[in-house]
Amino acid sequence: MAVNVAIAGCGGMANGHLRSYIRIKETVPEKIDIVAMCDPVVDSAEKFAAQVEEAFGKKPVVYADIDEMLAKEDLDGVDICSPHGYHHVNAIKCMEAGANVIVEKPIGVTVKATHAIMEASERTGKIAATAEQIRRMPSRRASKWLMDKGMIGEMRMFFAQHAGWNDHSPEDRWHWRLDLALGGGGMVMDSGAHFCDTIRYLYGDPDSVYARVDKLETRMVTKGDEIVQSAHEDMWAATINFKSGVTGLWTCTWAAPGYSFNRAVHYGSEGCLLDDGDIFHGPFDGAKVILKDGTEYPMSGIVADYKASLTADETDQLFPHGFEDGVLLECYDFVDAIENGRDVEIPADLGLRAKSICEAIYESGAIGEAVDFDAVVAGDIEVYQKPINEHWGL
Repeated sequence: MAVNVAIAGCGGMANGHLRSYIRIKETVPEKIDIVAMCDPVVDSAEKFAAQVEEAFGKKPVVYADIDEMLAKEDLDGVDICSPHGYHHVNAIKCMEAGANVIVEKPIGVTVKATHAIMEASERTGKIAATAEQIRRMPSRRASKWLMDKGMIGEMRMFFAQHAGWNDHSPEDRWHWRLDLALGGGGMVMDSGAHFCDTIRYLYGDPDSVYARVDKLETRMVTKGDEIVQSAHEDMWAATINFKSGVTGLWTCTWAAPGYSFNRAVHYGSEGCLLDDGDIFHGPFDGAKVILKDGTEYPMSGIVADYKASLTADETDQLFPHGFEDGVLLECYDFVDAIENGRDVEIPADLGLRAKSICEAIYESGAIGEAVDFDAVVAGDIEVYQKPINEHWGL
């Protein structure tokens, strides 16, 4: 029987999720039915529903209210792409109504919000999956493989650094990500959630984090008839010490005029993995290994060797139907887990641990000293997060 799926939140990243569910149904028609779309902006939900109708001839039911959708639809899974602050609110409602959920990163707007999702999942027996796509792509899988097999020796450190300048004006339009209660923070936790999942995938849990986080520029934006300040940081410098012995330096700013640079490098005792993209979403397809003697290996060849090392079962598990797009793979993993009664690759507890690296950076910046990672995961440190938790009654 097909898995009945709805999307709650029909803007931004949800477009990639919708395209993925359409692709899954095109590839395995009996696996999934896309039955409902929900967004308080009904026009957004209608546009999503129209795409499904165009593809398959049947229009999903459109809702403006998630409670009404849950009351009227028999849903196996809900893909939650609402603003971050509503992730835990909507996820808990869905699981209590009997639906499994996949929640866009960051899984919860704070650590406590994520704990609430995890508690609801345990109480209801429903899946709470973290929608994290980056680690699933071939170059990222191959990067872990080459590190695990010692291609560049024992891993020692990484540097992921960006500096540049972003113009700003009070005429810039406000959006929900700029609000602390709705977004939870700036790029440390937005695109940064991807990077923190990747480094945890590569290196394991941190031991401690020390960071400075700042707003060097006063960035004002227009919200309706008001001029308000953006809640986003425009600079951070974080030292992340891992239990494995690896140390990472992750720095970023958009308040550095005159000269821009971007570099991400992972160092082992015998060489390095030099990336060629931004500091959030790699290691990219254009990365390369450089050994002590200067020998270089392009990522394309490493990916080919990695794929050749996989068994047929491993290939089917990691890249079902030949899928290699990360969002497509995360959505397929969710649907297949529901269909077959298995765990997803990245459940809420792993989403929490990746997200807690982001929160550790914020908390260290707020208190001005290094923080213990496990204490952040447990929710014992919440100076930065406290006003967000208070807003949501957590």
